[in-house]
Amino acid sequence: MKNNILKTLFVGIDVSSTTNVLCALDFSGDKLLNLKALNNQPGAESILESILSCLDSSSLEYAVIALESTSFYSTHIANFLASNERLLAYKPLVYCLNPKTVSNYRKSFVDMDKTDPLDAFIIADFARCGRITSQPWRGAQFLALQRLTRHRLHLIECVTREKTYMVSNIYLKFSELAVIDKQDRPFSNTYGVTSAAVLTDFLSLDDITYSSIEELVVFVSDKGRNRFSDPVKTATLLQKAARDSYRLDKVLYEPLNVSIASSFNVIKALEDEVKTIDKAIEKTIKGINTTEFQSLTSIPGIGPVLASGILSEIGTITSFKSHDSLAKYAGLTWRVNQSGNFKSEETRMTKTGNKYLRYYLIEASNSVKNHVPEYKEYYQKKFGEVTKHSHKRALALTSRKLVRLIFGLLTKNQIYSNDKVGESQ
Repeated sequence: MKNNILKTLFVGIDVSSTTNVLCALDFSGDKLLNLKALNNQPGAESILESILSCLDSSSLEYAVIALESTSFYSTHIANFLASNERLLAYKPLVYCLNPKTVSNYRKSFVDMDKTDPLDAFIIADFARCGRITSQPWRGAQFLALQRLTRHRLHLIECVTREKTYMVSNIYLKFSELAVIDKQDRPFSNTYGVTSAAVLTDFLSLDDITYSSIEELVVFVSDKGRNRFSDPVKTATLLQKAARDSYRLDKVLYEPLNVSIASSFNVIKALEDEVKTIDKAIEKTIKGINTTEFQSLTSIPGIGPVLASGILSEIGTITSFKSHDSLAKYAGLTWRVNQSGNFKSEETRMTKTGNKYLRYYLIEASNSVKNHVPEYKEYYQKKFGEVTKHSHKRALALTSRKLVRLIFGLLTKNQIYSNDKVGESQ
């Protein structure tokens, strides 16, 4: 391994939307290459030629190429260098680094100016010192799956943002429906079909208040497709909530109705797109990591979409030495707050890892706890340990427990079973 390092060219690339600035070092830290090229296909080809020439003239046999993950601007150059046939002879490892880790490493260079060439040097030196802990570029197949799973998260965030936004309009029109206690709510889901019909079909609250219970029962039964176990109770709670809500000037009701209806249309359109993306994810995952995919989907509660989201970010489990390193990569670790004899009981999750992997792991644990008694009991135990942030804390700790199972199953190529096969200590 030591001989490999001595024969390695360490390349750092500072990426922007228009240019790529490159610095290459040998293991001794000597600069072998400095250049600037456009961030396009001809520019990438000129960078390739320069790297190949440097490797040949310096009698080096391996290449480690590191660049900051600068939004989507680093995608093309990373994929180009990782998949180029001429460079494959030098067994290239291409890494997209978290800018935060590079920024922290820069602090060790006192009073250094910040320029593109120096940024490229910092990245190259970061690679030379063996500080890279992320996984190398995994190729176009994983990129295709990753674009779908990450886009799905984007859509989910858009749905959440739209629901959060429309709360103000719902409160203005139907104040009690937005803030009423859970046991007094007519509908379990404020954004459900029946609730949407109430908020958009009735122009004002007086239309609900002065309707007969029989009329409201027919309305909620029809809109809810007869799924309410006690439609009379639902109608009664709805009428009481309408009676207790603030009244508005008549001129406000129609604009609020239009706004609320628009938000519901946006949410429905986004949710329809999520279903389309889910189908595309299931189609794309076929043929990629078949064994690992089967291992994950064997866990009750983890379906094709959640498994694909996890695998698209993990890549291959052999990249991780332990379940601790996998958890750290996902940002499912907690900082210790200790000084002298004091140790804080409240610690914050780092969240400095891969946010997409963390999202899919947390979603998976939320589903698994509803299907596996062991995880349900663990969640409930952690939920009862604190009074603040109970659900979030319990779900995050359950996710950390799930990471151990996932690492064990993928490492051993096993299928889940109830006797804890796959658990890795």
